Amino acid sequence: MNIPNILTIYRLLAAPAVGLVYAYLPAPIGDWIALALFISAALTDYLDGYLARKWDQVTEFGRMMDPIADKAMVLIALVVIAVRSQYVMGDAANDIMPAIILIVFREVFVSGLREFLGERAAGLKVTALAKWKTAAQMIAIVVLLSSFLFGHYYWAFTSAMDNEMIRQVLAGELEDEYGLRFIAPLFEWSSMGGVWLLWVAAALTLLTGLDYLKKSLPLLKD
Repeated sequence: MNIPNILTIYRLLAAPAVGLVYAYLPAPIGDWIALALFISAALTDYLDGYLARKWDQVTEFGRMMDPIADKAMVLIALVVIAVRSQYVMGDAANDIMPAIILIVFREVFVSGLREFLGERAAGLKVTALAKWKTAAQMIAIVVLLSSFLFGHYYWAFTSAMDNEMIRQVLAGELEDEYGLRFIAPLFEWSSMGGVWLLWVAAALTLLTGLDYLKKSLPLLKD
């Protein structure tokens, strides 16, 4: 039980914790804690592998648990996003659902393929594109979780305003008592950016899935 493996276990435990925090803690406390959990866990994805190689502490346990922890983090966070976006992002929530479905389908498909191939799958090494895929997924999730945090404040500030009052505050015609002119663009940019980043992640996810299937075909024929 070395430091790289401990970091991997932390990432594995942080995955369900993100969902439980959203389920049982009120906003914005839950948003802050979930975002901090996911960011810290995502950083360990790079750190545990780097330390394991630097300190020559690569273990079979780490090799097995690392991809499981990555998938748990991504899939549980996507479930949270699919539910939470309906309440925070409005119509934009519909734009991310197809991307979420594609990512979940690919991860389930490749996991099933690896299970079927068993020991033969050990020869299929992780490609650089697969690492970019994981990074893109985690960045997109961080941006979307941030949009939920900004969205909470945006809707809390504007709950007692009509559209004309919101326009006047944003235009500087009325006093900005709550910092709406700061929160509104953050909410808009993080929502739009999160949607686009998730679609980029979905495209990379599909490409790596097709690449894995292509490399698996000779083994499947055998």
